[in-house]
Amino acid sequence: MTKPSGEVYLSPIDEERFGIRTARAPGVTLDNLPHVIDFCHIHKVVLLIARCLCSELRATQAMEREGFLLMDTLVYWVRNLKSEPLPFDQGEGVATIRTFGTGEEETIKLIAAESFRRYYGHYHADERLDRAKCDEAYVSWAFRSCVSRDAADEVLVAELEGSLVGLATLRLNTEEEGEGILFGVAPLAQKYGIYRSFMIHGMNWCVSKGASRMVVSTQITNVAVQGVWSRLGFVPTHAYYTFHKWFD
Repeated sequence: MTKPSGEVYLSPIDEERFGIRTARAPGVTLDNLPHVIDFCHIHKVVLLIARCLCSELRATQAMEREGFLLMDTLVYWVRNLKSEPLPFDQGEGVATIRTFGTGEEETIKLIAAESFRRYYGHYHADERLDRAKCDEAYVSWAFRSCVSRDAADEVLVAELEGSLVGLATLRLNTEEEGEGILFGVAPLAQKYGIYRSFMIHGMNWCVSKGASRMVVSTQITNVAVQGVWSRLGFVPTHAYYTFHKWFD
């Protein structure tokens, strides 16, 4: 989803999914927090999903005093794509990594459903949100990536023995920066190094678009993928807290 300009905005996708007026504030600071809260009151927001840099300690403490609840911590890693050669895809030949084809959208939704069934993101951390609808968020995200450039610029799939078993979505944030957004590998295919292959193909895609760096992010508790990133030359750069604030 393309983020509107400004510090806070309504989120129609979340409102449609959960049936409540929802807003997002992707960069809360101590200075803009009053404006964010006023926006929610004016627009009768029920749920606010807000992110704040972990380094903004005074802002996080102010949010806690206002009743914001911590839901997750996202860590960001980055790799310079020009400082050293890109790694070789050791998994090549086991699974084929390619751009998704027209008509494969429904299969990609099934892969996302399998891949994220036990994933615990900020939606799932909120006990007030319906579990099934939280699962649907990632399925919907994968599908929108296939049909809208607002969600992703490229969708890769992994094909193993004639069946699709994984997906990866990519976006060009600026001329210099590409981003790996959503990655999922079906449980039956998680022993073949497909995630690593996705990362290497993602780096090559970024280079093909002229980017000089690639950024990725995940839950701080997702240590397995961070190990892959480290071995591929990525380094941690910053982190965000995700808060939910209920106004009802």
